[in-house]
Amino acid sequence: MKRFNQKPMEKVSVKMIETKEPVYFIDEKEVKELVKKSNPTKKVGDINIPELEKRLNNLPGVDSANVYLNLNGNLNLNIKQRVPAFRLNKNGEDFYVDEKGIEFPISTNYSFPCMLVTGNVKKAEYMPLAELISKINKDEFSRKYFIGISKTNNDYNLLTSEGNFKVEIGDLENIDLKVKGFKAFVNKYLVYQSPEKYRKVSLKYDNQIVTTLNPDYEENDSIISVGKKELAKLPVIAEKKEKAEKKTSVATISAKQKNVVKKAKKNTAAEGKSEKKAAITPKKSETKKKATVKVE
Repeated sequence: MKRFNQKPMEKVSVKMIETKEPVYFIDEKEVKELVKKSNPTKKVGDINIPELEKRLNNLPGVDSANVYLNLNGNLNLNIKQRVPAFRLNKNGEDFYVDEKGIEFPISTNYSFPCMLVTGNVKKAEYMPLAELISKINKDEFSRKYFIGISKTNNDYNLLTSEGNFKVEIGDLENIDLKVKGFKAFVNKYLVYQSPEKYRKVSLKYDNQIVTTLNPDYEENDSIISVGKKELAKLPVIAEKKEKAEKKTSVATISAKQKNVVKKAKKNTAAEGKSEKKAAITPKKSETKKKATVKVE
């Protein structure tokens, strides 16, 4: 062990473990620089493997690191890098989030191509959001249409590559059903329309798709003007309804008052009859007490 510890490190071998998508947040040169700083004497016995492993795992772009020595004095480092699920812009800050829901900073040397998400996304939503983006990336139709995600208040919106409309999905529940509904809308209706016609397509309601027209699209002018006319009628309709309700309530009150007067008259007549009857009917004579005779 003494001879082995005094032996110089013959070789430093760095192996980047293959990930589902190639990433380059850290390279072999950077790892070897870190090893050199950890062991300036370059002797086998002076290398602190647990400490080196810890320092590698603390690097932002590293998911896991495994360090070990061979009997011939070769140092081996197996490193797996993080793969971003999406890039999040939150409260003015940009950072990556991987599929495990772990945040790590943007690299100055390398930018990974992934979907951009904006808004106040909670940490509890990271993993469901990563799952949604994974489904979008695997589906050819969704990958073609959806290029970003934004969160406004508590509703998520999918940003599209065609037109200026957004697809409102609400929460992250029943995603498969919502995307299926949007596919049906596109294939059966939107293919015959200009994508510029709409400002929003909402999928957050059960079993229905609600669209919002784009006011800047010229062909919508006639539809929007008709809608405005119908909306203008609403106050008039409401006023007429209010007047009708007032008339109905007045008629109801007068009918009630008449009923009250009738009942009062009936009660008065009944009371008069009862008084006359009482005057005519004589009082019953009181029963006389029988005299008692005492015999001695």
